[in-house]
Amino acid sequence: MSTTSQVASQRIADVLAARILDGTLAPGSRIKQDQLADELSTSRIPVREALRILETRGLVTLRANSGAWVMSLSLPDLEMSYEIRERIEPLLLADSIPRLTDEHVARMRELQAEIVANDDVERFLVLDREFHEVSYAGSEATHLAGMVRGLWDTTQPYRRAFVRQAGTQESWVIAAEHDLILDAVARRDVDIATRMLTVHIRRTRLALLEHPEVIEQSMAPSGGAPQSVESAASSRGR
Repeated sequence: MSTTSQVASQRIADVLAARILDGTLAPGSRIKQDQLADELSTSRIPVREALRILETRGLVTLRANSGAWVMSLSLPDLEMSYEIRERIEPLLLADSIPRLTDEHVARMRELQAEIVANDDVERFLVLDREFHEVSYAGSEATHLAGMVRGLWDTTQPYRRAFVRQAGTQESWVIAAEHDLILDAVARRDVDIATRMLTVHIRRTRLALLEHPEVIEQSMAPSGGAPQSVESAASSRGR
């Protein structure tokens, strides 16, 4: 593949990934390649390559004789994703803390202050993710960091549905847990920070299991009927 084609494919992959992560394309949505190519004024070849890129990220499923679909998780899949996070994110944080700078900690404080003052779900998802990503910024374990990003990506639609349903009470609990993590990180206390992070992820996992309806609420509309890129784009423009 030429450099130009690679750039085009990556651009398309970035567009689709953004739509999946911001909820424009829900889990179970069908991605119609012809419509996407027309919308982005390109051919189907870079579209196909972009979908393969997203398949490796776990955001898209390619099915023979059916096409491309936004990845959806069952409740057991979701539980397993959080159990994996419970095990690997504390490792990433432990590797990161000794190399975190005062600037990293200051940024975490800024993000936490904004999280506490915020009442918008979409903004919360962005801030919450950045808070944790900054805490991992000192790690040199790039492969592990990539695994964590992938798990965050694939579970984001369900976190969105859960936070919307749980409302203010959940936001308060998350903020309190963040305070404990932040305090330990600021003191460079690896043991307490990783323990608090484990509790933070585990509590979210258990709370999600108490609300299996978030799986259905996260799916494409009309009882799981496919939502094309074209209809998603129309909805976004309303």
